[in-house]
This record gives sequence, structure tokens and C-alpha cells, in this order.
Amino acid sequence: MWRKLGLIFAPQGKPPWMHSHAALPIADRLDPHSYALYFSPRDAEGRAHVARVELDAEHGFRVRAVAERPSVAPGSLGTFDDRGTTLGCVVTHQGVKYLYYTGWTLGVTVPFYYAVGLALSEDEGRSYRKLALGPIMARNPVDPYLVASPFVRVENGIWRMWYVSGARWALDGGKPKHYYHIRYAESDDGIHWRREGIVCIDFKSPDEYAIARPCVLKDGDTYKMWYSYRGKSYRIGYAESDDGIHWRRMDEQAGIDVSPQGWDAEMIEYPFVFDHADRRYMLYNGNGYGKSGVGLAVWEESS
Repeated sequence: MWRKLGLIFAPQGKPPWMHSHAALPIADRLDPHSYALYFSPRDAEGRAHVARVELDAEHGFRVRAVAERPSVAPGSLGTFDDRGTTLGCVVTHQGVKYLYYTGWTLGVTVPFYYAVGLALSEDEGRSYRKLALGPIMARNPVDPYLVASPFVRVENGIWRMWYVSGARWALDGGKPKHYYHIRYAESDDGIHWRREGIVCIDFKSPDEYAIARPCVLKDGDTYKMWYSYRGKSYRIGYAESDDGIHWRRMDEQAGIDVSPQGWDAEMIEYPFVFDHADRRYMLYNGNGYGKSGVGLAVWEESS
């Protein structure tokens, strides 16, 4: 079971691009004693950015420094990310950090469109530059509605991605409602991706409509995925696989749920799982899709 350790970070309204929220957190190791915590805050207009703070892992993952500028900001007018950038993951490969993110644009017949962007850092994550003005993955015949929330691992020279793909839009009470689940893609370079429409985590009931933000680890020969799923409100799910492609949903083994009261009593979502000092930790969000901040939990085997 996961034992909750409480909130470790919540925006205080400053700087302006960190007005509220700390959504979609991930941890990227800087050295044996510290991590970069990446997350997506929103400015006063509600536009998401990608931001970074440093955590002291030796003292309860306490925040010790806040970056003065966002790692990735919304793009210029008309680009695929002009209404926001939300975090996917960070991969370090041959000395370069690859920051995958979701770009937001607003729609007319539907409220929004998502596409996947990439920013690169050659100075250990202190600064990033976008690979291009356009996305590296967007809507296509395989994924006709949207693509988002990429999680990437490099295994034996193959870049493997688990990502959110739109399944459809439907009218609910006269308003468009999104349906998305988790699919799989591969690449030889982390930039150009092959997609075949492989669905990894699909809906298990008619009430579900959003399966979001995968996080994948490999323990021995077993792949393990944590993700969010939503009917009435978000909960954290869990699945296992022998090959990273065919998955078994085992949500009852997620080991974490909403609290009786407080900052994560209404919903719990966007898990990121990592290992430190022989222990396994989870970053996650609670109420308001990250508005209440970033929480931390530690895995403890049942006695």
C-alpha cells in the first residue's frame, strides 16, 4: 500500500506564470541527493506552462530552489501550443534531456485540441529549447482526435511511448465530451514515431471517459503502469504487462485512493512513480486537477 506523506509543493501565486496549479508532476534525478520536480502551473489566464523546482531528497523532498523562468512556455499565436504546455516526461539520452509535453490549442466545435511537442536541454535541464514550432506527434489517420501525455522509455535502442489518444467526442447534454484512452508507439530517434493504433489501457465500463497520464516502470520481466481513470472523478489505476504492449488492468491493486478529507479528498490523479534509496515513491495530484498542489507517497509492503 502507498502511505501518504502529504503535500510537498503548491504554487503561491508568484511568479505570474505560476499563478496556480502544480499538475502532472514528475521527478528527474539530479544527483544522489536531489531531484528536479517538473510540473505544470497556470498563469492568470489559465494557460499552462512547464516549470521546475529542486527537491532535497535527504530532507523529506523539501523544495530548496524554484526556477526563475518556465522550462517550456506557451507558443506564439497560431502554433499548436499557443494556449498551454502540460508536462509529459523527461528522458535523458546521451547527455541530452528530452522533455516531452502536450501542446494545447482551442477549438470551435470542440473545446480543445492536443498534440505532442518536444523540448531539448544540453545543460542538465537548466534551460530548454523547443525542437520546432510544430509538434512531433499530432492528429493523423491513426489518432484522428488528439494525442497527449507521452511517457517514454528507451530500451535496446528503441524509444517506446505510451500516450493518450482520443477515442471520440460525443455530445452530453448538448456539450461536447472527450473520450480518451492509452495507446502505444515506437521510434528509432525519439522524434519520428510509428503508430499503429495499439490500445494498451481501454475503458472498462460505460461510465469511464478519460484514461490519462501513464507512468511505466519495469521490474524484472514485468512492466508496471500507473495512470488516471475517470468516471465521476479521477482515481489512480494500475496495470501489468509482459511486453509493454498487452496490459492487464488491476486497478484494485493501485494501493491508493482519496483521503477522507483535505486536499486530495475529492479526486486523486496523475501519478508518477520513481525509486530512491531502495524505496519506491509516488508523486500525484489531488483536488482541482493539481490546483491543490503535489503530494508524495511511499510504498510499504503489507504485513
